[in-house]
Amino acid sequence: MLHILLLLLLGTASAAVPDCTRHALNINTKRYIAALATGRHEWLESILTPNTTYSQNLEPAPIAKVTVSATPLTISYHRTTYDTVQCATHTEILVTNPVNPYMIATQLRFDPFAQKLASIDTIVTVPGDLLFNATHALHYYLALAQPEGHGGSSWGIPIAPEKQDSRAVLQSAADAYYDVFSNKSVVVPWGEPCTRLEGGYLDANGTCDMGIPDVTAKTENRRYVIDEDVGSVAVLSNFGILGPDVHEFRIAGGKIFGIRSMTVCKEKDDCGLSPPEGLREEVGW
Repeated sequence: MLHILLLLLLGTASAAVPDCTRHALNINTKRYIAALATGRHEWLESILTPNTTYSQNLEPAPIAKVTVSATPLTISYHRTTYDTVQCATHTEILVTNPVNPYMIATQLRFDPFAQKLASIDTIVTVPGDLLFNATHALHYYLALAQPEGHGGSSWGIPIAPEKQDSRAVLQSAADAYYDVFSNKSVVVPWGEPCTRLEGGYLDANGTCDMGIPDVTAKTENRRYVIDEDVGSVAVLSNFGILGPDVHEFRIAGGKIFGIRSMTVCKEKDDCGLSPPEGLREEVGW
């Protein structure tokens, strides 16, 4: 009897091993992308539970709204980073349809044992949100994905294991950026060259320590997705006076070499700022 009990216990333990490999996360994230591309949230049904939560721009919403639009989205670009420690992913999606363009960033969080979705948190930006231009963003996203990057930030390029930063170092660099908005004495570990892409506007190309607004803004409820393999930290938060926001940081050697962001403006177009003229011009291919 004792022998049988031990076998049963061992069997239960082996069945409860977390499965948060990049492959498993990738397959499940593809279901989310399929839901948006088809306008059918049913693509997620096999990984949903009765307790799965969904929020859009920090507001709770029914799962049926996860597709963002009632009609399929023609996705021009998507890219995902993977956090195998937290069992989470961060996905950027660009829709350059001139009638209904979108820039979307989503964090998916999974139960590490069942591989079911625990939560879906999405930032959806549209014309009128901060420096929005999905076509400009697509141009720069493709440029930044090149081996040398646009200004050298090399987004998405795997980092050799022996050169990867620890999770603590990666998060510390991202937190320093946020903290400087409420405490100007914080030292942000800038790297050079560095690029900063806000919405569809490349407002820093070469150095990122200039052009930071002289405002006090405290970020609340930061939610991280950290991918050591590519030196990425994606943070979804409430960015103080601005609103629902996501920033992704490209970090190497503890220094920030790239930032890209999407920010929702709840009260005024472009959050009350005057967008630069270049945002309205053709950016080229």
